[in-house]
Amino acid sequence: MIQHKIIKRPLDTEKTNIQKETMGKVSFEVGRRANRIEIKKAIENIFNVRVDSVRTMQVKGKTKQRGRITGKRKDWKKAIVKLMPGERIEFFEGV
Repeated sequence: MIQHKIIKRPLDTEKTNIQKETMGKVSFEVGRRANRIEIKKAIENIFNVRVDSVRTMQVKGKTKQRGRITGKRKDWKKAIVKLMPGERIEFFEGV
């Protein structure tokens, strides 16, 4: 897979900010078919950092309703990447 198709976007929420500051973990939305090894290689190549571990999870899309019409958001995959001590991703530092 192409690296920029593996890593779709970074996740920037209150919970991910706390994880980044206290434990050195960064969260990304990734491709549904990407595995841990591919995610690790893509992060290391794109951001020039060393990755300690990668944890992934499948997130179910929420069911939403507008009046009588119901719909569902897409299911997606989330990766929590733990960086080696002393490593930082500059992309998140300027936010």
